[in-house]
Parts: sequence; C-alpha cells; structure tokens
Amino acid sequence: MAELERPERLQIMLTAEELSALENWRFEKRMPSRSAAVRELLRRGLDADGFLTAGQGAKSQDFGILRSANGDGSSGEQAGD
Repeated sequence: MAELERPERLQIMLTAEELSALENWRFEKRMPSRSAAVRELLRRGLDADGFLTAGQGAKSQDFGILRSANGDGSSGEQAGD
C-alpha cells in the first residue's frame, strides 16, 4: 500500500448550517473537495491570526495548512521561527 501524503486524520462534527456554509464557500471558490476547503479555511484562519508565515513559491494547488521550505506541506513554520 502506498504511503499517504497526509497520514493524520481529523474528524469534526458540524451542524447542518455549518456544513451548508462550508459547501457554499467550497463551490464558490471551486475547491476540489471538502477536505481541501477545510484545510484552506484553517490555513487562512491561522494566517489571519499571525500564526503562519507565507512560504515562497507556494502554489494554491497544494492546499496545505503548514508549508515547508520546498512547498510540499510536509512541515511548517510558525511566526517568529
């Protein structure tokens, strides 16, 4: 079996209204999946709070929350590191 690119799983429970808001945002932004939408929203929230620093050369197709120096999403940097 191939090694998973993102081996960690996070299960969340949403209300019908929260799921509807997520789906509406996802389709408006043309995100490929719910998972990608949740990762992007989490990344944006952390970034807005000043927790993440922007990585050079990062591509929108990565949809990673924490980006490594090479942009593969395998590890990240916190502000101030």
